[in-house]
Amino acid sequence: MFLMFRKLEENLNFSSPLSESSDFYNDSDSEVTALRIYGGVEGISGILSARSRYYETEFDTNDSDNTESRKTSETKTLEYPKSVAFIISNEFCERFNYYGMRAILVLYLTHKLDYNEETATVLFHIFTTLVYIFPLIGALIADGWLGKYKTILYLSVVYSIGAMTVAFGAIPMPDMPVKMVTIVGLVLIAVGTGGIKPCVSAFGGDQFQLPEQAIELAKFFSLFYFAINAGSMISTTLTPVLRADVQCFGDEDCYSLAFGVPAVLMLVSMVIFVAGRSLYKVQPPSGNMIFGVSQCITNAYKGWRQNRKEKPMEHFLDYATPVVGQQMVYETKCLAKILLLYVPFPVFWALSDQQGSRWTFQATHMDGSVLGYQVKPDQMQVINPLLILAFIPLFDYAIYPLLARIGIRRPLQKLSIGLLLAALGFYVSAGVELKLEQLQPEAEPSAPDMVHLRLYNGMPCRYDFISDHDAVADSIDSLSMWSNLELRVPRAKEFAFQAKSSKKQCPTIEGRLHLQPGKSVSYFLSKAGLQEFPDGLSTVQRFNRPPLLRTLVNTPPDEGPILLRAPVSGSGSVQLDIKNLSALHEVSLGYGELDINGKRAASFDAKNGGLYSLLVQGNARDGYEYNMLEVVPPTTLSILWQLPQIVIMTAAEIMFSVTGLEFSFTQAPTSMKSVLQACWLLSVAIGNMIVVIIAEVKFVSTQSAEFALFASIMLVNLLIFLFLARNYKYTDLASTEAANKESQEKQGADPQTIRREDAGQGSYRNYAYDL
Repeated sequence: MFLMFRKLEENLNFSSPLSESSDFYNDSDSEVTALRIYGGVEGISGILSARSRYYETEFDTNDSDNTESRKTSETKTLEYPKSVAFIISNEFCERFNYYGMRAILVLYLTHKLDYNEETATVLFHIFTTLVYIFPLIGALIADGWLGKYKTILYLSVVYSIGAMTVAFGAIPMPDMPVKMVTIVGLVLIAVGTGGIKPCVSAFGGDQFQLPEQAIELAKFFSLFYFAINAGSMISTTLTPVLRADVQCFGDEDCYSLAFGVPAVLMLVSMVIFVAGRSLYKVQPPSGNMIFGVSQCITNAYKGWRQNRKEKPMEHFLDYATPVVGQQMVYETKCLAKILLLYVPFPVFWALSDQQGSRWTFQATHMDGSVLGYQVKPDQMQVINPLLILAFIPLFDYAIYPLLARIGIRRPLQKLSIGLLLAALGFYVSAGVELKLEQLQPEAEPSAPDMVHLRLYNGMPCRYDFISDHDAVADSIDSLSMWSNLELRVPRAKEFAFQAKSSKKQCPTIEGRLHLQPGKSVSYFLSKAGLQEFPDGLSTVQRFNRPPLLRTLVNTPPDEGPILLRAPVSGSGSVQLDIKNLSALHEVSLGYGELDINGKRAASFDAKNGGLYSLLVQGNARDGYEYNMLEVVPPTTLSILWQLPQIVIMTAAEIMFSVTGLEFSFTQAPTSMKSVLQACWLLSVAIGNMIVVIIAEVKFVSTQSAEFALFASIMLVNLLIFLFLARNYKYTDLASTEAANKESQEKQGADPQTIRREDAGQGSYRNYAYDL
């Protein structure tokens, strides 16, 4: 552990009392890597909170007490709390539920609830906003009313009800208001997961006795955040498989199971948490510094209004000194100085959290075939936590030393690079989206007065066409298709149609074509005449899924059965109804065939994302002819093209989030760390609201332009951050706090009295766990 703390000291440029005793360390440097990797982005918060509490204990006792404490810790080894096993298991199950549900959420909103991508994006980010707002409420409830244990327990019940509600709503049932049920479930989940977010890790920290178990506490955070990452990775990998590869309730997928399994894990997490009740150390509510900061600002405003003319002061917060004390004013000033730098932070989260919404939608329009395995679009989200695990040690031991050689050492410099990388990642995603838009076919009319018209010739002859409308083709070869996707029809109309062939065996076919604005319509020429059907293209969901096939068969009515053999929806074959021309069948990638009367009449090769029409004509005596027509081209851009933007955004997250937490926790007073954590989470919520606003206002018309807009906003945001950070002076708060207390002691105050006075301003300090 010696190397672990030494590494943290080097990264934070912060001296520690722990360095005074080499006997305090006895672990290998492999734990450094394990702690930093398992901790991930959020792990730094827990590590630094443990450090802050160690400092707090050191500074709150005199030298003789410190000496006695070290002697006691050397002679008496405290038992590692068994209760933490229940807390870590609880966290694994809860994170499994949250990330598993979140991974498939936008696809469920579009595929099952029929929201478009814009509305689904808005709902996703409103949900995420609530998730990061409720931690403020959860912290206030835990620290000011119920305590951490009861807060976690009660809100876990709410959380579990919400998870089960969403899973229940995914079961297709008549007359059930599915959208309302889903929204209610998501709100309950947001209340639950947000409310317990600031409490669980803090409750785990309460199980340890400090400073004697400082090393054990750091190990706990290592395991705790490993559980977070493990739950995230496993669920993000598994739930898309349950969604797409399992069929239930007659559907081609099983969202109810994909939501249900994480919901069951949430119930398990609650059972595990309650099971450890007899082992927990339960701290009573001890107040929250958010109240203290509010009181300081409120009294500063009152004092400013009353005394700004008679007794002008240097700083606005100085007016609160007579009420809350000099120390509280000083700490609030330190907090305000840091929060000024937080102003540009929400824009980063606006970009980062779109990995679960806009980037998932982008993946649905890409080819997921990789080395014979079909990568699902929602599975791409698992790459981020995997890269985080790999990047943290890479950055610590390679990237940061290289940056230091060119003079980039300070946290604010690294934060600036993180913001720049986020902009670059979105410019890359804009380029990928632009390529997709160039490849994207017009599957449905793009304007309300536009009509898509397709004519299929299922006869063995070439036909010439005569019509009173000049938009119809002159001729169509046998087993071919003609289409016009740019017909302008302001109002419904119809016109006569006649098809003639030069061959006697092919009769003249007559009929009328009916065109409706904004609709897609198709006609099939066969011996039965001209058959009209809606081609269904406007309802095709292109969710990176197996291709769709329509069969247009022109055979004698007494021939059959007609079987489609190409594992359709997991079955070996499907019997077709040739009268239902508009039926679309989901087929597997690759080879398939159509059998009539037990003999192969046609074969085909389908590719991912394509929509095909298989035309077959003939009879058992003379044989069959067929042609596979590509109506909607298959996806050709590999899903692996998303990797560069994911890698860049993950690197940005490491540079921004890890560095930001380290900077914040080392620059803020110990008593303000809980307030700072609340503000950090609040910046995430504001960032998601920015996405909602931009998606709703629709500043641009294409998705590629929207990605470029976000990237440009980030560049402007970077300039703002550089302006705010240009004159920032780093503070060694450990030395400052020690000097302040030493100065007060020299003036005759008793150390214990100082601590009581410091903690007694409004009973809002929480010395048990400032997270």
